[in-house]
Amino acid sequence: MNQILLFFKKPFFRDFRTLFGLWMLLPLVAWLVKLHHCNNYFIYRGSFWNAVRGWNIYMENPAEYEDCHHYGPLFSLLFAPFSVGPYWLGLLLWGFALSLFLYWAVRKSSFTKYQQLFILWFCANELLNALFMQQFNIAVCATLLLAFFLIEKEKDFWAAFFIMLGTFVKLYSIVGLAFFLFSRHKGRFIVSLLFWAVVMFVAPMPFFHGWDYIVGQYGEWYQSLVTKNGDNQFAIAQNISFLGMVRKISGCATYSDLWLIVPGLMLFALPYLRFSQYKHAAFRQTILASVLMFIILFSTGSENSGYITPMVGVVIWYVAAPWKRSKWDIALMVYVLLCCSFAHSDLFPRPIRDSLIRPYALKALPVMVVWLKLCYEMLTKDYATPSPQLQAEPPA
Repeated sequence: MNQILLFFKKPFFRDFRTLFGLWMLLPLVAWLVKLHHCNNYFIYRGSFWNAVRGWNIYMENPAEYEDCHHYGPLFSLLFAPFSVGPYWLGLLLWGFALSLFLYWAVRKSSFTKYQQLFILWFCANELLNALFMQQFNIAVCATLLLAFFLIEKEKDFWAAFFIMLGTFVKLYSIVGLAFFLFSRHKGRFIVSLLFWAVVMFVAPMPFFHGWDYIVGQYGEWYQSLVTKNGDNQFAIAQNISFLGMVRKISGCATYSDLWLIVPGLMLFALPYLRFSQYKHAAFRQTILASVLMFIILFSTGSENSGYITPMVGVVIWYVAAPWKRSKWDIALMVYVLLCCSFAHSDLFPRPIRDSLIRPYALKALPVMVVWLKLCYEMLTKDYATPSPQLQAEPPA
């Protein structure tokens, strides 16, 4: 055991060049696996060309892809550079762009070197899961990280940019408004949000047939989300959340998700009443961790590929605490890694994976346990306690 620990203490594993190489290798692996056919990429490319032709972005096109487009009209413009070339090149560049964006967000954060290394290593497998689906979830996580740390650095204008960028593509990023109370320039932050909201709203218009067409597409986007929410309730590949886990285990279709969402929102909001803790960076970072987990746990649109966001939140919960983590906390991290990150992989025997984990959305359970513990800590702990964890790297 000691030899194994000594092996992983080698500088190679603590070198960011190693992590950068790994995070650039993962999109290449996903590209090789999906080179034959990637349905989501065809949906995204189809949305761009539909917008160019003035067609409905959200129309079905079974001849080219399954399902429908569910991102905002702005995304069709953002995806243009990945749509004009051959399939193999666009798919490769899109995967690299997603991985590089999140890597950059982590490296630009105010986390310590140890914390950044922990995030990049611990979340590598979940990143690969997300890259297989080629979805925007990776970028959602990056926009929230950047928004939080730009507010910490008093760069509210650019924090608002990333919140609105994510929101006008996939609504999840609107939870970045949860960082509002940490802003030292609230008036500037509000004005910046309004400015970027207008910019993001009108940005596609000069490229895609003007005002009437884009406004109409926003209406179509709303309808597509309403339809998708109804379809998600018992779908095996959707609603992989706390909401979905309860619904699928109970088998009940008649109750409203508000019975779970409202208590969840109350528990999420209670730590904000601890105003005396705001001055501690560890407390604010734990709020960030709570946001990253909450948006997946309490959304019917949660998918396997979306768990890159709460996985980063789980690591922040662990490393931000200004006290020494217990053996139970370490065991909980192992539980998350095995039963969440690897839940849909071949690590689990197929009978368990196909008859328990997937049908009952049990991938959400480890994250939910961590989130509940996080809420308890935020309500009871003093985040001013000094910790060797925040002063220096702990031993491997």
